[in-house]
Amino acid sequence: MSLYPSLEDMKTDQMGCAPFPGLPTQASPVLGTVYPALEPYMGLELSEEVIRLNMPEYRLAPSGGSAMVAPLSGQSLGLQKAQVTNAVRQVVLCKDKDNKIGLRLKEVNKGIFVALVVSQSPAALAGLRFGDQILQINGINMAGFSMEKAHDLLKKSAPEAIAMAIRDRPFERAITLHKDSTGCLGFQFKDQRICALVKDSSAARNGVLIDHQLLEVDGQNVIGLSDKQIRDIIQQAGNVVTITVMPRFIYQHMVKKMAGSLIKGLMDHSL
Repeated sequence: MSLYPSLEDMKTDQMGCAPFPGLPTQASPVLGTVYPALEPYMGLELSEEVIRLNMPEYRLAPSGGSAMVAPLSGQSLGLQKAQVTNAVRQVVLCKDKDNKIGLRLKEVNKGIFVALVVSQSPAALAGLRFGDQILQINGINMAGFSMEKAHDLLKKSAPEAIAMAIRDRPFERAITLHKDSTGCLGFQFKDQRICALVKDSSAARNGVLIDHQLLEVDGQNVIGLSDKQIRDIIQQAGNVVTITVMPRFIYQHMVKKMAGSLIKGLMDHSL
């Protein structure tokens, strides 16, 4: 049975392309290595069985083969912008003239996460991103806070200096891909969800998985953009493109009960 959905069955515009000639095609199912130790996160049931159901198998080139499994380029500006470190950093914000910083937070399993960054807001200018976890606000630990309590703390904070400790996007990963001779990366998407891979393409060789949400292209947030807008961004990018993804079921959990109009109308998409 093929590991990839039939391209003929897809009813969306194509980002796929012809297979790369001369590359290995042996398949090796891999589980438990892409998102290790997910059980503690966000109150989700992330047992091995759930991961097996939600994260399909994908192909890897056999060891000793000639294919580049991870063809990264140190000269890629997109890779630098999109790098996911999972590290903790400090951010200091000032409120705007409306006494706002431009964040919408989400409480999940006793943790506070960034679910929306408003375009041109202090939060956007400070580099906060969708999926960042807020660990502290002005020295106060966020563990156990509700969404309402966290928003209230921000409202009551002094406008000139709001200090935050931020963990960089704990559920996301960045994957660097190379375009083929036709300018394709080797995956298809619909509504920002990766839905198919082209066999032996750069996407397949580098570990892109279906049922993942496409969040960034070369570090630019694409959440809320149309598929056509995202395709245009990919086409205008260079030959080396870095995408940032998150498992679809985790993404849906984070944006649950948040109006789509907020994401499409307010999300920061700047460079």
